[in-house]
Amino acid sequence: MMTEKETATEKIISDAMANPSPAKSMGDPGITPLSPSHIQNDTDQVPSGPFFVVVVAIDFGTTSSGYAYAFTKEPECIHTMRRWEGGDPGVSNQKTPTTILLTPDRKFHSFGYAARDFYHDLDPSESKQWLYLEKFKMKLHTTANLSIDTDLHAANGKRVKALDIFAYALAFFKEQALKELSDQTGGDFDNNDVRWVITVPAIWKMPAKQFMREAAYKSGLVPRENPEQLIIALEPEAASIYCRKLRLHQMVDLDSKTTQNGISPTDNVGSGMTQGDRYVVVDCGGGTVDLTVHQIRLPEGHLKELYKASGGPYGSIGIDYEFEKLLCKIFGQDFIDQFKIKRPAAWVDLMIAFESRKRAAAPDRTNPLNINLPFSFIDYYKKFRGHSVEHALRKSNVDFVKWSSQGMLRMNPDAMNSLFKPTIDHIIQHLTELFEKPEVNDIKFLFLVGGFAESPLLQQAVQNMLQGRSRIIIPHDVGLTILKGAVLFGLDPSIIKVRRSPLTYGVGVLNRFVEGKHPPDKLLVKDGTRWCTDVFDTFIASDQSVALGESVKRSYTPAKPSQQVIVIHVYCSEKEKVGFISESSVKKCGTLRLDVSGTESSAPRREIQTLMQFGDTEIRAMAVDVSTGRTVKASIDFLSH
Repeated sequence: MMTEKETATEKIISDAMANPSPAKSMGDPGITPLSPSHIQNDTDQVPSGPFFVVVVAIDFGTTSSGYAYAFTKEPECIHTMRRWEGGDPGVSNQKTPTTILLTPDRKFHSFGYAARDFYHDLDPSESKQWLYLEKFKMKLHTTANLSIDTDLHAANGKRVKALDIFAYALAFFKEQALKELSDQTGGDFDNNDVRWVITVPAIWKMPAKQFMREAAYKSGLVPRENPEQLIIALEPEAASIYCRKLRLHQMVDLDSKTTQNGISPTDNVGSGMTQGDRYVVVDCGGGTVDLTVHQIRLPEGHLKELYKASGGPYGSIGIDYEFEKLLCKIFGQDFIDQFKIKRPAAWVDLMIAFESRKRAAAPDRTNPLNINLPFSFIDYYKKFRGHSVEHALRKSNVDFVKWSSQGMLRMNPDAMNSLFKPTIDHIIQHLTELFEKPEVNDIKFLFLVGGFAESPLLQQAVQNMLQGRSRIIIPHDVGLTILKGAVLFGLDPSIIKVRRSPLTYGVGVLNRFVEGKHPPDKLLVKDGTRWCTDVFDTFIASDQSVALGESVKRSYTPAKPSQQVIVIHVYCSEKEKVGFISESSVKKCGTLRLDVSGTESSAPRREIQTLMQFGDTEIRAMAVDVSTGRTVKASIDFLSH
């Protein structure tokens, strides 16, 4: 959203999303900041941006994905996407698996159930040529120096460009949603009338968010010239916006399973919330778990973040990995690795069979869970090892997994629960640490959302940890909570007024050298002046509160009058207090580019005033040439090239 009054002199366009092709940095031109200051923009009388007819949110999940939409004329009415063809036994869902299939010549073929079923029906000799990908979203979180060129591996071991895969998936959702909107409105629906929202985990760093935006540009979801047509929403924030609107018949209160505190079933949880109430949203998805702490500000019901988002890669796919480890223990890592490559479709089948049993796990379960082994698993194992699967199970020391006469793996409930344990332990440890923080006291509600929140094992663990300190609320449509909240966020992105910065951001500058204060090895003498190099000029500190629309203002001046571009390296750190960019906790994380070509003026010294906004879900930059009042093209780039 533009928060600037667009007057002729101050037409500052936020172009932080533009993708600069960084010219080789001309070394750091040793920039001295002229005027560090914090300014607060008046965010309340904001002219609303371009007019959109509809908001469509895409929840691009690790394990499943979907979209929902609302027309701006009827914001209360959120439509979730039409039912998908081909569901799974034991899994009722309006979302579709995040799986994608490319033809042998790398063209998009299908997405979701359609991709999975087609891949499954291919002849094994053929399926080796096709590229099938699933659970690939986590790659954006786990890749240390994410770039436009980051690769993914398909099931057959071949490499594909991550950007292409994400763009194919977004293009698929664009087509589905526009088709549905066209059917609804009885005409061709124009993409320019759509504001798109894509959800990402709150713990994602800026490069991953920018990567999603790049994929959206590539897919044709929105044009690069119109960045504000796409909003990146943080998953737990979306959940939070939706949860406070919940009515009591739309949720389960784990502590009582009935109404409580005298709130009648038609009231909102929100009406049980009063000024200053604090609550935690625990978003447990397939890949990540995100924890956010919000406080409600009445009368408008704006939200304020009380502690920076935390969490980690502790989603439900952790249980799948434990199952895989168990199979390796029984049948040997060498066999499982071979089987996955040689019979990829059968491996997918086995994991689908596991998924439906995984959902049947519960704390009080006493009867065993049977997992169907595909025929080709049994057959291939015999060829590979020369003895039967049954023999392997007898020989392995895994006593809680047996072979049943109907050709199934029989797991006793404790065995299944032990697969959940490492993932749930991580989540509980994280929650425990969060509740020990001074900012996180007096929490009225804990909302458990995301697909993994349906797990009775996880619910019980959270209850045991909290011991009644907060009411645990689970929305009925827990898998769609984020989707619906993301639509609400797209309708009013200014609902979250105050956020906390996840990292400390700044740049390296030269300061006047002060004896005794600055280390001697940082001394630089230039034209007789003594400078201290590598000083970290902090824009914003980790966990610092920052309001929507609030900017950090700095002025930079080109090193020589003829300079066309100023390139400034942006550094970040997890630590709150940073002195020098050379400290071990500090990493170079991005570049700020100011295109000063064509702004030459007769002024003896050109001053480029830069405004950076940290209060939104993405970091933005804008700049203006002070002497002429003209806009300078500014962009911040976080993807390593």
